[in-house]
Amino acid sequence: MTKRERNILLAAVVVGAVFLVAQALPAVLAIHEERAANIDRIRVEIDRERRLLEAAERWQQQRQETEQRREALASQVFEGTAVPLISANIQRLVRDHATSNGIAVTSVGLAESLQREGWLLVQQELSFQTADQRNLLAFLQALDASRPWLAVSSFSVRRNRNQYAGEITVVGFSRSMPDSVASQGE
Repeated sequence: MTKRERNILLAAVVVGAVFLVAQALPAVLAIHEERAANIDRIRVEIDRERRLLEAAERWQQQRQETEQRREALASQVFEGTAVPLISANIQRLVRDHATSNGIAVTSVGLAESLQREGWLLVQQELSFQTADQRNLLAFLQALDASRPWLAVSSFSVRRNRNQYAGEITVVGFSRSMPDSVASQGE
């Protein structure tokens, strides 16, 4: 190889190196930056997916807890929307608890009701008698533990010789519209 051929070859190598530096290096750097950006985007997506999986587990647990709570609460309300029917159920339940605790229900007043925001409150007043005052506490505890739940809104008792007489007002609750209609309105 002659000196001139060597110089031409060297010049070609230099031109090729300049071409590589000018054209290929920016392309390689762009590919590298794009790859790094893709890796960062994939990491962000992986973190997001992990958070979603963790959140899904929490949501599932919250849903189960809510369903359990809903079932527990559903057992505490009376079924139906008719005040006379709910009133009769309240009377029956109070009479059952009274009888099992040695208390006689002597009279029953008319039920009062109040409807608001999808709920129906039915208030029932009853008069009672018992010979033993200890029966009263057991009766009140039975009302508190009853399902459907009965709240005592007023209670009075007086002694009359060897008898205890009094009045009690209990309150029961019911949904005033079906759950599907109530949940659509919310």
